[in-house]
Amino acid sequence: MKFIDEARIEVIAGDGGNGIASFRREKFRPFGGPDGGDGGRGGSIIAIADRNINTLVDYRFAKLHKAKSGEHGRGSDCYGKGAEDVFLRMPVGTLISDLHTGEIVADLTEHGQTTLIAKGGEGGWGNIHFKSSTNRAPRQKTEGQEGERRELRLELKVLADVGLLGMPNAGKSTFITAVSNARPKIADYPFTTLHPNLGVVRVSPEKSFVIADIPGLIEGAAEGAGLGIQFLKHLQRTGLLLHIVDLAPFGDTDPVKDAKAIVKELKKYDESLYEKPRWLVLNKLDVVPAEERKARVKDFIKRFGWKGPVFEISALTREGCEDLVIAVYEYLAELRQQEHRATEKQITEEARGIISIDPDDPRFKVNDNNAS
Repeated sequence: MKFIDEARIEVIAGDGGNGIASFRREKFRPFGGPDGGDGGRGGSIIAIADRNINTLVDYRFAKLHKAKSGEHGRGSDCYGKGAEDVFLRMPVGTLISDLHTGEIVADLTEHGQTTLIAKGGEGGWGNIHFKSSTNRAPRQKTEGQEGERRELRLELKVLADVGLLGMPNAGKSTFITAVSNARPKIADYPFTTLHPNLGVVRVSPEKSFVIADIPGLIEGAAEGAGLGIQFLKHLQRTGLLLHIVDLAPFGDTDPVKDAKAIVKELKKYDESLYEKPRWLVLNKLDVVPAEERKARVKDFIKRFGWKGPVFEISALTREGCEDLVIAVYEYLAELRQQEHRATEKQITEEARGIISIDPDDPRFKVNDNNAS
């Protein structure tokens, strides 16, 4: 199936049915009271996250999604039937925004999550609602409300704990194959990866994390060159970036220059993405002579000006991969603990704010004259 991560659609909720002005007419009650029923509610458009879908390709071709209108009210106290809602199934990780205002309508981050994206119109009232002691034969009625109409932009951002960053042919696809259950196509040409690959990395039966491989970046990606700009957004939800560098490139390519170009594009595209925790992974050490490894690694780190964590691996032979995977899992586990503690602290502070007591409130001051 073709991977599509953006689409534009129009959603039209159903209109509410009209209320009716009607009067009871029976053989022995020629002047019966009002019996006009209400109109039915129009159908709404609801987005639902489905983990079994991994692309927005269906919405590239089906751009219009419309719900039915509610039935009109009828006499004899008959209310119009409400229309059924329309459910649009989308991949987990889909961001829905208003095409014209940019307003975020929904962020589908969990399987089964539902969000109302276009509300159906309420049905109109029949004249039965307008009967009173002074108006026993009301002719008032109301029309149903129009359903919401919106043009929406759908943007799929994959949900992964770790994102791989690097030039084409840096060995990202080989690495994700070595450590996870992902099986991307691997070949010796630029842009081997044409869409993001997700892989589950299992440290143990109960311990795992998700890693995402995106197409390699090239210089100018932030301005739209190559494929990188289309996929940088998939790194925005990750908790950690692994910058994979080919330490033994073919020809006269300088790995330091390539690595700096990647960082430059990252910063151009999104400052927050640039500030995200990032580790350096020096790959393809299996083709570097053993006696040259230490010097080559030291030279790279010095010229690159790197101060953060460094891992030396060979994705092809899996040398160093296990240590890297364990370190990543431990880092993510600590990150989750910090987020959990921050959430608990926020809940506690909010609870304290609800029951906080102002010490200057006279109701809580002690009367010294009555104190024993």
